[in-house]
Parts: sequence; structure tokens; C-alpha cells
Amino acid sequence: MTVTKEAPPAPVTELKIRKPATRKRLVPYWLLLPGILWLLVFFALPLVYQASTSVQTGSLEKGFEVTWHFATYWDALQDYYPQFIRSLLYAGTATILCLLLGYPLAYLIAFKAGRWRNVVLVLVIAPFFTSFLIRTLAWKTILADGGTVVEVLNTLHVLDVTSWLGWTESNRVLATPLAVVCGLTYNFLPFMILPLYTSLERIDGRLHEAAGDLYATPATTFRKVTLPLSMPGVVSGTLLTFIPASGDYVNAELLGSTDTKMVGSVIQTQFLRVLDYPTAAALSFILMAVVLLMVTFYIRRSGTEDLV
Repeated sequence: MTVTKEAPPAPVTELKIRKPATRKRLVPYWLLLPGILWLLVFFALPLVYQASTSVQTGSLEKGFEVTWHFATYWDALQDYYPQFIRSLLYAGTATILCLLLGYPLAYLIAFKAGRWRNVVLVLVIAPFFTSFLIRTLAWKTILADGGTVVEVLNTLHVLDVTSWLGWTESNRVLATPLAVVCGLTYNFLPFMILPLYTSLERIDGRLHEAAGDLYATPATTFRKVTLPLSMPGVVSGTLLTFIPASGDYVNAELLGSTDTKMVGSVIQTQFLRVLDYPTAAALSFILMAVVLLMVTFYIRRSGTEDLV
């Protein structure tokens, strides 16, 4: 008959050490809890409700009922695919313009602004102190018929070229695709500049000096050193610009016409005017899926998968 000995109880000091260690491991989860609850209540649950709405049938008078009518997606895409293509085209054009305008400014702030850096940064974010709606309405005055901008463009014969391309009308900018793209570019330009500045500001200036010591020209230094190291900022800036611009409807409503409606305008109309909730929800999910696929492909092609 074998006698098993029981393990001696853990020392009191060891028990005291274990409890604080366990609590310390749980601290990050407790800190994450408020954010997780916020996402569940204000993102996940509305998303589930929206998904159920998209497969409902009925009317406002009789009520809507979940019938798993997935044909709503196909019908919505068939009816409004021009607005989808137009939204992606306008958002893509505005994103490219923001990159072309924002990169030189971000470069200037990061490397050349000196003691004026903070002042220029304040000027970049200053438009956020004004309502998005007011800023867009201001562009109606800037691009108004007979205004200074239109007169200058007419004098330079720029409108002749843009009207031939179909982006403006003869002697007019307002209520044209060009006006919508200008509004998108202006409103979302700070979202491009700030990530670019953050990325460029982190680049060690000694790398530029080393490139110069190796007889690299400024153009070569930019192409081989600055641009590759700033790619995270480029990717972040383009995403922060393209994603909200593709779903925007304020610029298309105020600066465009019926021929420049974007899918955001259609969703807003279906929700608040037509009261066709299933179609509006289906359009929202289609837009979300298209943007998500494009963003995933773009991130993988740019070699910054760690941003996903």
C-alpha cells in the first residue's frame, strides 16, 4: 500500500504575489471594455439592424417584415449603378488632387517651415472650426456664375477644355462635376495633409544628409529616401480622404445638379424622402462592400498590409 503525500500549501508570500499579477494581466482588458461596449452599441448593433432592414419587404403604411428578399441588392445595383460609378470617380479624382496639393505642403511643414510650423498646422486645421455645411455653401459663392473665378477660367480658356471633357458647362462651373470635385478636394484636404506631415516629420534628417554625401541629387533623394519612407502617410491619407468622399452627399447636393448625384445622395433620398428603407440599406451595404474591397486591394498593392 502506497501512501501519497499531499503537496505542501503555497507560501503566503507566493499567494500575495499571484493576485496582483493576475490583476495586472486583466488591466488591459478592463481598459478596452468601454471601447468595445461603445462599438457594440453604436456600430455592431446598428449594422445588424441595417442588414435585417435590407432584406425586408413591405411599405411604410403596412409595415416592413423580414422576408430575406436578397433581390433588393440586385435591383438597387441595377437602378443606381451610374451613381456608384460616379461616386468612385469623383472620390478618386478628389483623392488624387488632395495628394498632389497636400504632399508639397506637408513636405514644406515638416522640413522647411521652421518656427512657423505650428502656425501653418493651425491654418491647415482651421477649416474644421467652421461647419462642413457652411464651408460647402461658401464654395457656391466662390464658383458662382459671373464671379471672379469663372471670369479668370474663361480668360485662360480653361472652361473650354473642361467643357469638352464633360466636367463643366460653357462659361459655368457651378452645378457641374468640376464643382463637386472642388468641394470634395477642399473639404477633405486636411485629412490628407495631417497623416502626410506625421509620416514626413518622423524621417531622420540625417538620411537626407547621407544621400547628399553619396552624391544623390535632390530628385533622387526624394525618390529613393523621402517617398518610400512616407508611404504609410500616403496610404493613410488616401484612405482617410477616399472613404468619406465616396459616401459624401453634401457637396453633390449643394454644388452639383441632378446629373452629378452621388450614391450618398441616393441613400439619403431613399431614407428620408422616398422612405424605401430596404433599398437604402442595401445601397449602404453595397457601398460598404465595394469600398472595403478597394481599400483591401489598395493596401496590399501598396505593401502596407500592417495598416489593415
